[in-house]
Amino acid sequence: MGKKTQELVKKAGLNVNELIKKLNKAYADEWLAYIQYWTGAQVAQGLMRPNVQSELKEHAAEELAHAQMLSERIIQLGGAPILDPEDYFKQTNCGYDAPKDFDVKALLKQNIAGERCAIAVYNDLLNYTRGKDPVTMHIARHIMQEEQEHEQDLEDLLTDITSK
Repeated sequence: MGKKTQELVKKAGLNVNELIKKLNKAYADEWLAYIQYWTGAQVAQGLMRPNVQSELKEHAAEELAHAQMLSERIIQLGGAPILDPEDYFKQTNCGYDAPKDFDVKALLKQNIAGERCAIAVYNDLLNYTRGKDPVTMHIARHIMQEEQEHEQDLEDLLTDITSK
């Protein structure tokens, strides 16, 4: 726990416990997104399957990296990341949409919806910390940028598949 970090965040007018709660909810989202992407890559079927699998695996790895960034910041603020995976489902913003239709188009649409939710979550976190906690704000901006890239990647793949 970083006492000076906590002090600076409090002095800037943020409730540290509320910030940790928001970060933990995003942390839950990232783990669930990782699982959703990884699982989707395993079961994908249909047109351009290898391309979609590759993209889903790449996104899974990036979601895991996001979880790591959030975990580190939560600890710096004196909190602990969610320790019980069952709590991911209780604290998530975006939820988990288990693949039911293994067609690549369905998987892409499912994950585009997840990315749109994530973009909104990080936009809210960015606005919450703007001018008060530059470190968390930078993390939120970085992750939001990657989530926007993910959305575009998936939309492009879906367009390529549906135009064939």
